[in-house]
Amino acid sequence: MSSVTLKGVYKKYAGGVVAVSDFNLDVEDKEFIILVGPSGCGKTTTLRMIAGLEEITDGELYIDGKLCNDVPPKERDIAMVFQNYALYPHMTVFDNMAFGLKLRRIPKDEIKRRVDEAARILEIEHLLDRKPAALSGGQRQRVALGRAIVRNPKVFLLDEPLSNLDAKLRAQMRTELTKLHIRLNTTFIYVTHDQTEAMTMGTRIVVMKDGFIQQVATPQSLYEEPINLFVATFIGSPQMNTINVTLVDEGGVTYAEFGDARIALPESKGRKPEVLAYAGQEVIMGIRPENIHDEEMFLNMHPDSLVTTDVDVVEQMGNENFLYLVCNGKQMTARVSNRSTAKNGDTIKVAFDTSKIHLFDKDSEKTITN
Repeated sequence: MSSVTLKGVYKKYAGGVVAVSDFNLDVEDKEFIILVGPSGCGKTTTLRMIAGLEEITDGELYIDGKLCNDVPPKERDIAMVFQNYALYPHMTVFDNMAFGLKLRRIPKDEIKRRVDEAARILEIEHLLDRKPAALSGGQRQRVALGRAIVRNPKVFLLDEPLSNLDAKLRAQMRTELTKLHIRLNTTFIYVTHDQTEAMTMGTRIVVMKDGFIQQVATPQSLYEEPINLFVATFIGSPQMNTINVTLVDEGGVTYAEFGDARIALPESKGRKPEVLAYAGQEVIMGIRPENIHDEEMFLNMHPDSLVTTDVDVVEQMGNENFLYLVCNGKQMTARVSNRSTAKNGDTIKVAFDTSKIHLFDKDSEKTITN
């Protein structure tokens, strides 16, 4: 078992700065959970409190059901992989990986067995005699992981371990880390500001902002059912389009109006009591770029959701195009097929897939409906 539970955890610094507020989370055994959010949201501070590198101001931390607030880091049976890898430059790869085991007076033959096994898993057997200066960024990252693996910890804590890698290697290492989690069959708690990493790797994601948890859910749930506007716009790339609209209840149909555009909401959304409560009021409408279409077939099928837009810029991505549009002074992004004929400067009609529209309260920014 390697579960982690945080109950009402706070981190307050001198001067009244509160880095983490009322953090409650149950991390299940063998879970790959990701803390994600913008810089300064408290995710690394939370990780360091779990590791014992930061003192918990208030609240309780349990590892495997044991209260660990006052347990020294070395006795928590966790291993942390840092953003800068923190390798000893004067030691070989073997000695870097073995260092923690030597401090614990593990027998030499057992140390060699563990290091060789970790090197095999990470495919760095041929690097064991080299020093960090002779390694690439990706190889150093593997060594840092290897140093953690040899300890056989209950929990792995990873603090933005891919942020120093180039884009291609970062994508490759995302896959490697997912495979490593499956192979080791233990608990991973991973911090990142990159929502692509979060969406592709985590079994569950914790979205944080200003020290508070915004939502905890699976990647798909976060994407399709965000609890508020922050989560909706943080998760997804390109990010969700947001438009201030007025809801109008007319003839048994609810319309979202902005400028001279008028979009009929489907009955499944528009006739919900929580939506009708906003009739005559301004709300925020959200729609993801892939749910804005310019294909003739879609335009013909959805005459009640057509809007006229000016094409500002077309980005051809190979397998798809991004259209940067302006409609009634509102900027929008559409993610469309590479067969799209739209060009810079065109005026075109697009259709919204209204079944995918999200509505948010303008003041609280909480979700009205997904």
